[in-house]
Amino acid sequence: MNIRNINKTSSTKLGTFGGVFTPSLLTILGVIMYLRFGWVVGNVGLIGTLLIVTLSTTITFLTSLSISAIATNAPVKGGGAYFLISRSLGAEIGGAVGIPLYLAQAFSVSLYVIGFSESVVAIFPTLDIKWVGIITTLFLGGLALFSTTATIKSQFFIMGLIAISLLSLALGSPMEDSQIELWGVPAAQSVDFWQVFAIFFPAVTGIMAGVNMSGDLKDPAKSIPKGTFMAIGVGYLIYMILPVILASRADASTLIENPLIMQDIAIWGGAIVLGIWGATLSSATGSLLGAPRVLQALANDKILPKWAGIFSKVEGKEKIPRAATVFTIGLTLVTVYFGNLNLIAPVLTMFFLTTYAVLNITAATERFLGSASFRPKFKVHWIFSLLGALGCAGVMLLINALATFMAFLVIAIIFVWLERRKIEATWGGLGRGVFSSIIRYALFRLEKEGNAKSWRPNILVLSGSPGKRWRLIELADDITNGNALFTVTTIVSESNVPQEKVKDFENRIMDYLVNKNVQALVRVVRAPDPFSGAMHMVNSYGLGQLVPNTILLGDTRENRNLLPYSEMIRHFFKSKKNVIIVQDEDNIGFKKKEVIDIWWGGLKKNGSLMIILAYLLKNSREWQQASVNVKMVVPNKEAYGGAKENLDRIFEGMRTGFDYQILIADGRNFWDIMAEESKNSDMIMMGLAVPEEEGAFEDYYVRLKERTKSLPTKVFVLAAQEVEFDKVLI
Repeated sequence: MNIRNINKTSSTKLGTFGGVFTPSLLTILGVIMYLRFGWVVGNVGLIGTLLIVTLSTTITFLTSLSISAIATNAPVKGGGAYFLISRSLGAEIGGAVGIPLYLAQAFSVSLYVIGFSESVVAIFPTLDIKWVGIITTLFLGGLALFSTTATIKSQFFIMGLIAISLLSLALGSPMEDSQIELWGVPAAQSVDFWQVFAIFFPAVTGIMAGVNMSGDLKDPAKSIPKGTFMAIGVGYLIYMILPVILASRADASTLIENPLIMQDIAIWGGAIVLGIWGATLSSATGSLLGAPRVLQALANDKILPKWAGIFSKVEGKEKIPRAATVFTIGLTLVTVYFGNLNLIAPVLTMFFLTTYAVLNITAATERFLGSASFRPKFKVHWIFSLLGALGCAGVMLLINALATFMAFLVIAIIFVWLERRKIEATWGGLGRGVFSSIIRYALFRLEKEGNAKSWRPNILVLSGSPGKRWRLIELADDITNGNALFTVTTIVSESNVPQEKVKDFENRIMDYLVNKNVQALVRVVRAPDPFSGAMHMVNSYGLGQLVPNTILLGDTRENRNLLPYSEMIRHFFKSKKNVIIVQDEDNIGFKKKEVIDIWWGGLKKNGSLMIILAYLLKNSREWQQASVNVKMVVPNKEAYGGAKENLDRIFEGMRTGFDYQILIADGRNFWDIMAEESKNSDMIMMGLAVPEEEGAFEDYYVRLKERTKSLPTKVFVLAAQEVEFDKVLI
């Protein structure tokens, strides 16, 4: 445990592993060792206690393996656990864990100071517990502000007090003539094993006290693993010896009833008091050193609001974060004076355990994914890290399920807040690697065409300039409604736009969509003309089986483009892509989005796809109040009865809630009926004829536009995919 000045020109760093081992061990050997250990042994006996100690230390040890792997993978700077998590999982998750971790450490100072003050007042009852706490906080804070090295050195004195107390206990004598009770008091009088485990477990979670000094270590990659493992090892040895001493010197019932049993057993009872003082003061000091450094790291990474930038400043040769330390001291003074922290103590424990769990998850994920950037000197199999994460989660629920929920709720709220701030981190994270692995897994398991029941639209929107044809993107967004993919595609002239500018175009479109709160993929391609470019996109765009199945585009209004436009539609159909054409003569858009008319010719192909699209639209926020009217024209009254019976059966089975209406032509022209019935609608859907013969579709499309030009916005639908759309509906 060598502490020395290793940088004479700029800063003082803690050498070897003393900066990790000392605060970690002293925080592990906390006040519970003196006040609750006898109670633990009395309830579950010697064997039960040894099991609890071993199981608890195993979880902490597994977490230390994960910490060591992450710490030896890349240079470690200030911020301890926050730094390790944020550099792997990203700023949002790092901040969501780091802010509660800081608060947990800061309030832990108050808990330890209050515990010390209570023990002092118990011996000197004339003293005021609040003033003892305030004076103690100021003394420890002044020491932390003065020198990190001096503060660590003071820990050796405290360690000496704890050593004296342990020696005094070992040299003590039995309180009564008793035999070792292997399983404690009878079951009817004892507390459940797992309840005792939950109470004891926080006694072994002090490993983070030293890790949080990462920015003050000469060689964190060496000091963190070595110091942490040494602290766990020494703590485990002491915790395994103590139950033997206690169980051999008093009955189980005595151990439960007398909270100061150690003081009565020890050869010098005063040494136990010194041990309690040492445990509380050392734990407070460790947290008072670690918390400001986490706050400093959060401020450095701009996780906190702008006004908190002052916490990133350091002063002196040791680069002490004085502003962050003063803030932590102030927070401690307030809570010591006003607070009874018993209510929030369980939540603070949850924050610590959540940090441990996330560290385990980080190491497990990095190792499992086989990231090229994850090359730790200290290698750990991912299964051990996963076991550590599961152990932490289990212990959290055992200790306090409600506090676990509250801790996760706080972390979730912070995560959402940071997500909305869109923090631009300069470091990478494993999020992209995780998503890539998930995508790879899913792609290889996608069926070639998929079952009709699981069909979803994957839309390719030929939007051109998004601002000019926004209704196309808006319609695709409403149809997919966050449950399916769509891609916004722009074809640019290869003679006017060089290849190196394509990425800039894509970035501008992505920014435009983000500002409109639309989530879509973006692709810009160069081509001699928009028609050949669109056909090339349909032929080549996609990944594996994840390719667009539906093309959404606007109308063409220039006669010279009718032929290439019609051939493009024919190409889409022959490529087995569904086609949706939005035709809006007067650029009025979809108006109020209250009425959708579907002109229907039956359940097969176009008819089924139109029903599906209308149903998807109804599920979107924009169209949820719309009424969908399915309209069908029959030639005469004789045909009405059979058509109604058929529609009653079909729509009852479809369960869409759509209204349907059968109109009798009685010699009237179909197009006249449509013009009259749908003149006030917001969207009109109708099917397109199959473009089979080359050149024939052009004439058909011109006639269709002419016959429907008096109507509001039309959506022409052509089902081309080899999917039985009617089975989606029944």
